[in-house]
Amino acid sequence: MFPTKVKILHRLLQFRQTSWFSPSTGKALYSRLVLGIETSCDDTGAAVLDETGEILGECLHSQKQVHLRAGGIIPTVAQQLHRQNIERVVQEALERSSVDPSLLSAVATTVKPGLALSLGIGLEFSQRFVRQHNKPFIPIHHMEAHALTVRMLHPVDFPFLVLLVSGGHALLAVARGVDNFLLLGQSLDEAPGDTLDKVARRLSLIKHPLCSTLSGGQAIELLARNGDRTRFAFKTPMGRTFDCCFSFTGLRNQVNLTIMKKEAEEGIEEGTLLSCVNDIAAATQHTVASHLAKRTHRAILFCKANNLLPSKNPTLVLSGGVASNQYIRKALTIITDTTGLNLLCPPAKFCTDNGVMIAWNGVERLREGKGILPPNVDVSYEPKAALGVDMTAEVKAAAIRLPAVRMKIPD
Repeated sequence: MFPTKVKILHRLLQFRQTSWFSPSTGKALYSRLVLGIETSCDDTGAAVLDETGEILGECLHSQKQVHLRAGGIIPTVAQQLHRQNIERVVQEALERSSVDPSLLSAVATTVKPGLALSLGIGLEFSQRFVRQHNKPFIPIHHMEAHALTVRMLHPVDFPFLVLLVSGGHALLAVARGVDNFLLLGQSLDEAPGDTLDKVARRLSLIKHPLCSTLSGGQAIELLARNGDRTRFAFKTPMGRTFDCCFSFTGLRNQVNLTIMKKEAEEGIEEGTLLSCVNDIAAATQHTVASHLAKRTHRAILFCKANNLLPSKNPTLVLSGGVASNQYIRKALTIITDTTGLNLLCPPAKFCTDNGVMIAWNGVERLREGKGILPPNVDVSYEPKAALGVDMTAEVKAAAIRLPAVRMKIPD
């Protein structure tokens, strides 16, 4: 074959991979397209994005109501629901985007961390898909995706500080690049979302007329609006530990003891709604918010002392499912106002697990050529996976004591 013909053929193949036809205009648009697939916990999500961050099509199947009735996420049930829905969810995302699989530049899928049985379904489907359509595969770290989502919405340059809080995670990290993180603190036991859910279950909030369709965290936030947080003085965890790690089991034990005491006083059995349920919800939420705010305050001071953030317009990104809680956002706003940082939070729909954030992480990696695998490479999922370089020992050694900040959070 003559060199000129080779060049023409190469350009035609390149065009096929980097263009698609808009159904609204009928014109060919030039952009690399990424399909993102998310199954790390109990939501089956898929989305198609172009490299500008435009969402061309998405679909999300929530398992919330199933697990709410069961009193918590049952991994085998989550696995079965992912298996039943993943093909439909991906197909609907593709159909809504009007993108044929042949036009995709890559497929990005969550492979760590998360529930093993859930991760396995997403990975198995994705590897079958990329081999069928001969597409590059981009394995995604779920927390990296949460951290980078904000860059799809705002022009945020590296480095920035990120607080990721959800039902399964709590961590503070400096994002220095797409795959370059410094871990400053993480949960030592359970995550804040898990704590709020467990408190809600212990309070039997599913029986509350306003909360029957809400998750535990949503129910706590709703009832707390009409509660007196000062009625119960829960102790903020780890007050004498001068690092940026988190602990929530001690708080949950405090709340459980209070609930037991009030049940005895009111002469009711476990499973019956207490008269002071709003006040307990408000006090619990306030203590979780205060704990997150104080550890974040120390992280900011550590970053400033070590020049880890830019002196001009430093940013704190708050993301993850618990970041949807408006009271917690207000608590973090007090800290960023005090320390001179900008606080950025993705909209609530992008804070919870979804295919959009996975696709965007794929776009970011595709742009920089990082972590892109050929379709025939076997990949394993990792239920537990650290994010970045662990700096928690250095933070603890710094033993930074916090100046007093009045946490008067408006309702």
